[in-house]
Amino acid sequence: MFKLSPEGVEFVKSEVARYESKESAIIPALYRVQKENDNWVPNEAISELSQIMDIPEARINEVFHFYTMFNKEPVGKYHVQVCTNVACAMAGTREILKDLCDEHGVKVGEVTSDGRYCFQNVECLGSCGTAPMLQINQDKYNENLDIEKTKQLLKDLP
Repeated sequence: MFKLSPEGVEFVKSEVARYESKESAIIPALYRVQKENDNWVPNEAISELSQIMDIPEARINEVFHFYTMFNKEPVGKYHVQVCTNVACAMAGTREILKDLCDEHGVKVGEVTSDGRYCFQNVECLGSCGTAPMLQINQDKYNENLDIEKTKQLLKDLP
């Protein structure tokens, strides 16, 4: 069962106090949960956030289910989101995604048997001029890729 760390609870409380409306702290709070829980948000975390933030679970769920940046199930240590929108697709990301899945023996959206990777296609990540590109977890963009660069990028991850 998931439980936010004491530091996480303090972070959420400080975010609630920071904004004029408590609801403005929902997104940073969900990010904190995701960070503390191997890149995904379990359902019981919504209940915990509701109590900490004094916001109804339904309101937190509205935000949680609306935004695609919150993972609803485990995604592995490295959530590799491959942009497959027009510019990236034309530059080769569909082939990169297929190659990654084939090499690691998974389908799009599945977690590798070692729990290290989950490969997903996503809509535009806003880097059309440097296509093809992908994002790893929530904070690392990688651009101007090809299959070899992508494989090396994954090998270089700790």
